[in-house]
Amino acid sequence: MDTLPLVAPEQVGLSAARLDRVRKWMNGWVDSGRLAGMVTVVMRRGELAFAETAGKADVERNRPMRPDTIFRIYSMTKPLTSTAIMMLYEKGRFQLDDPISKFIPAFANPRVYAGGSRGKIDSVPAEREITFRDLLTHTSGLTYGFMESNPVDALYRSKTNGVDFQTATTSLKDLVERLGTFPLIAQPGKAWNYSVATDVLGYLVEVISGQPFQTYLKEKVLAPLGMVDTDFHVPADKHERFAANYQAGPGGNLELIDDPGKSRYLAPRAVNSGGGGLVSTAADYLRFCRFMLNKGELDGTRLLGRKTVELMTMNHLKGDMADMGMPRFSESTYYGVGFGLGFSVMIDPAKAHILGTPGEYAWGGAASTAFWCDPAEDMAVVLLTQLMPSSTYPIRRELRVLTYQAIVD
Repeated sequence: MDTLPLVAPEQVGLSAARLDRVRKWMNGWVDSGRLAGMVTVVMRRGELAFAETAGKADVERNRPMRPDTIFRIYSMTKPLTSTAIMMLYEKGRFQLDDPISKFIPAFANPRVYAGGSRGKIDSVPAEREITFRDLLTHTSGLTYGFMESNPVDALYRSKTNGVDFQTATTSLKDLVERLGTFPLIAQPGKAWNYSVATDVLGYLVEVISGQPFQTYLKEKVLAPLGMVDTDFHVPADKHERFAANYQAGPGGNLELIDDPGKSRYLAPRAVNSGGGGLVSTAADYLRFCRFMLNKGELDGTRLLGRKTVELMTMNHLKGDMADMGMPRFSESTYYGVGFGLGFSVMIDPAKAHILGTPGEYAWGGAASTAFWCDPAEDMAVVLLTQLMPSSTYPIRRELRVLTYQAIVD
C-alpha cells in the first residue's frame, strides 16, 4: 500500500497471531480454486495493521495479485457519488426533502405499479414525489433490471428503450429522463428497494453543479482525496494492473466474464454510472475510509462537515431493512441493519447474527468487493476480489468475523 506504512498490529490493539487467520483464510479461498485472488487491508486508529494479497489478478495471463491491482468496484461507487451530492447539499443547493423534479422535470407526477396482466402494467398516482433522501436511502420506488421480480424490471431490461447505466452509449441525461417515464415499484419512502437511485444522483450532481458528473467527481472528490487510481475507465498506462473478472462455472470452477485485455473499462464511456461505474484499488478506497472516519477530512483537505458525515452514517429507515421489505440481499441478511445516506448502517449486531458495532457503516460491490468503517473501534476493512455475483460465497461475513476477532484491547 503506497499510502500508509504497516505498523505492528499490537500497537493498535490487534493481535498479529489472530490477524494471521485472515491470511490463511485468503489463501484457503484461492487454493480451493473458487477465487482467483484477493486483497485485504485492515486499518485501526489511522494505521495500517494488515495488508495482504493472495492468488492471481489474471489467471489466464498468470499475473499475480498486487497491492496496486485495479478492480471493478461496482456499487462501492455509490458512497463516493453520495459524497459528491452531499457536498452540493452543504452549499445550500437543495434540501433532502426536496422533490427531485425541481431539477429533473421528467420525475414530476410519478406513477406506481399496481399490478396488471398479459404484459399490461396498471399504475396509480404516487402519494408524493421522490425526494433526494429517497434516492440516498434506496426508498425511491426505483429498481434494477437484474432484480427480475416484477414487470417493471422488464421495462429496464428492454432492448429498445430500457435503462442500463453500465452499458448505455447515449447520455446520462437520456437514461435518467427515460427512467422518469417508468412506473415505480413502490410508493416513495415506503419500502427499501436496491436500485439505480444512485445513478440518478450522479445526474443530479451534473445538473446542480453544471459540470459533467465524471468531471465533478474527479475534480471535487477523487483528486482532493488522493484517489489516484480511481476512475470510470483504466488508462493505457495502467492496463497491466487491471484484474480479470470471473463467475463460478460448473463445479465452482472460475469462468472468465470480463477479459482485462478487451474490457469496456479500457476506454472512457459515454455514460458514467454513479451507481456502479468506478474502478479502484485497496489503497485508494482505504483513503476514502480514512476520510469518512475522520468525519469529512483527509490530510488537511476537508470535503464535508462533521455533522454531514454524522447524518450520512446514521440509520434513516423506520427500523431495519427487513422491516422495510428487504430481509435479504446478496449473501447478507438485513435484520438488524439499517440504511443511511449512501451506506448500510449496523443497528443491532445480535439481530444481524454477526460480529459488529452499532453505528458501523458499510457497502459492497457486485464482484464480491466490500468495505466497512467502524467509528467506535476506529477501524476500517477493505476486501477486493473479482467474482460475480457477490452472493456466490459468504466471504464478507467470514471476513467480518476474522477481522473483529483480532481486536484484543
